[in-house]
Amino acid sequence: MPKAPASSSSARPALRRNQACLSCRKRKLKCDAARPHCGTCVKQWQSLISVPPPVGYAHPTEPQCSYDPVEGLPIAPNVEPSERIRILEEQIFQLKNQLNESRHYDSRSASPRRAQYSHNGHRVASGSSNGQTPENSPNGGGIVLPHASLDAVHQLSPDSTGSMQRASTSSPELRHGNHQAMPDPLMDMLFAGWDPDLPDPDTLDHYIEIFFKCDPCGSRILHRPSFLASMHLHPKDPGYPHPAILHAICASASRWTSQELVAQPDGTRRDKFADIHVSKARAFIDRTMATGQDIFPVMQACIILSWYFYQEGRWVEVWIFAGFQTRAAVPLRLNYPGTFSVLAASNPGSYLAPPKDFVDLECRRRTWWMTIMFDRIASVGGWLHGVDERDIGTEFPLRRIDFETSVNLPPNPQDLSTEDLLIRHIPMYTDSFILFLKAVMMFGKVTDYNTRRNLRATAPPSKNQNPFVLPGFKALDRLVAQDFLESLPPEFKHVDITSDGALDTDLYMVHLVPHAATITLHNPYLNFSDSSCISTRRCMHATRSILAAYYSLSETSLDITRLHPSATICWYLAAVVQTQLCKYYIEIGDTVREQTVWGEINALRFAMLTYGSRSPIGTRQEKLLQGLMSEIVRLTTQMQPLEVGVPLYPFSHAGVFSKETMPTDGTGAPLPDSTQYEPNSDSPTAMTGMVGSITSTSSPTVGTSLSNWATPTVRSVTYQHAGPSYSQ
Repeated sequence: MPKAPASSSSARPALRRNQACLSCRKRKLKCDAARPHCGTCVKQWQSLISVPPPVGYAHPTEPQCSYDPVEGLPIAPNVEPSERIRILEEQIFQLKNQLNESRHYDSRSASPRRAQYSHNGHRVASGSSNGQTPENSPNGGGIVLPHASLDAVHQLSPDSTGSMQRASTSSPELRHGNHQAMPDPLMDMLFAGWDPDLPDPDTLDHYIEIFFKCDPCGSRILHRPSFLASMHLHPKDPGYPHPAILHAICASASRWTSQELVAQPDGTRRDKFADIHVSKARAFIDRTMATGQDIFPVMQACIILSWYFYQEGRWVEVWIFAGFQTRAAVPLRLNYPGTFSVLAASNPGSYLAPPKDFVDLECRRRTWWMTIMFDRIASVGGWLHGVDERDIGTEFPLRRIDFETSVNLPPNPQDLSTEDLLIRHIPMYTDSFILFLKAVMMFGKVTDYNTRRNLRATAPPSKNQNPFVLPGFKALDRLVAQDFLESLPPEFKHVDITSDGALDTDLYMVHLVPHAATITLHNPYLNFSDSSCISTRRCMHATRSILAAYYSLSETSLDITRLHPSATICWYLAAVVQTQLCKYYIEIGDTVREQTVWGEINALRFAMLTYGSRSPIGTRQEKLLQGLMSEIVRLTTQMQPLEVGVPLYPFSHAGVFSKETMPTDGTGAPLPDSTQYEPNSDSPTAMTGMVGSITSTSSPTVGTSLSNWATPTVRSVTYQHAGPSYSQ
């Protein structure tokens, strides 16, 4: 510990101006100017550390004593960061002027992505970014070097630890225009129009590739071939992707690549990299809301961000963005047939111009329908929709294969006014995505029915009430619980694993969403005490089907975190029914069946937590479920009911639960004093539609890599062991 030097006031020589330390001068105390710490600062530090620090605070390890820099020596290391930033900005500005004067760079000569330099033996791509110049950035004009771009300095100059210092030395080679000197790749990128807020070109290309291969939501609105081709244009080219879209893609793709995760106290995660690009994309959205510029590409970025917020479980932003998207799309006339209204042509500037080609038309269609799909999925909790389906005249999109191959087919003849839209599927205009869209719109009908009926109801629904006497209930029940799944074309009736180990996630959701809609429709009338209650049978059958679908996945090596995020809502709704059933078994004292139901609840909880390992919406849904389970946890006599004894994934449910507690007829836990209904008796969408329907045509190959992933598929990797073969 430093000791205060022994000295007397009489022997102390007088100090000249500014010789005292900064701390003593600031507090106007006497100072002996001793180095490295004056006596006054040492005494104060000793008195400070003699007292234990408060909770969350640590004492300094040495006296806080510093002096003015000595003339001729460099600036002291404790200089204010703002001052250091100002100095660096001045150096960058000087370097910019030198480069402009010496090189006369022609920004229109070639795409910076094609101009490559060898810097210290490393091959570097020198540019292309955001389709807009940095002057158009919402942060203001000129060159901006935020903290996000500092990483690019080290990536582009790996052997140069002092690149920024050398850039400020006014190199004679640069001043006199010596083109033999090695250019700085970072500065080449910036002056070529590169947005410094974006990652370097190679990293950006990687995120775009991951986005198209892994994202099950936002990637549907972009035409992949033309988008990848536009990435080779010059950043100032009008056809280059808008920076808001690129920032949104970086945020979305970071779910599968980012390593900058920070755990929150509540168990959730925050991704620093994603948060940076979310803020940049939102800056463009805010500017568009104020000026109306670039409204369509910014709206596409908004859709990508919306699905990101949904997967993060950030509900307030989900609702805000859902409302913004739907309202912004209406003035654009995207809800009109052909996504364009001739009635608005006399009002230039108010609406989008007619689509310029087939790709532009189909991008508009898909942008609109992904907006409506997001609105319907975000409203499943009982919220009113942003746009009524009676106000939607846009025809359904084309198949994905026709969209990506740019096959100029006639428009899809089906729209929401088509009478048999949900039960007739035209082969030329049907794929798994179109069926998923129809299933979501069908779920939207259930949400509309519940919200509109409850809006003016004088009393809440009763479990003793017969809902089939209510206007429109019987027809909606038949559509949701029977007709839709029964009408699926033969090639879409089963969810199969392809020969390369892929699962069509859209088709998986097609088989899941109707059961979730059935639970939503019938749950208010569920009555376990009445063995003849049809709503109970409907809910139990839907729950068994959702469980069977998850069990089929858990028996494979498929990664369930690649499923559509709305799968967590389906698991949650099934778990709600199981929670109600568990409470009933507790009340009647049936501990054997209660134990079985606890196992099934934990299976669904495990599915949500597994999904939550990558997308926090799974964890949030599981926590919401725990809130509903608080009563049965308090009433149950089971020991540690919320703990799972063995991993449920990737093992099958048959190996997890004992045979004594597993029903042999495949219908799950039976209802007391009720006749077990046959799967096909009340609904042809029996559990056999899901159990065993996820089959593999051939075993997936070992070592399936990320390059083999393909949206909308989930890939699997099989590992061989000496014993039984399990996949993970």
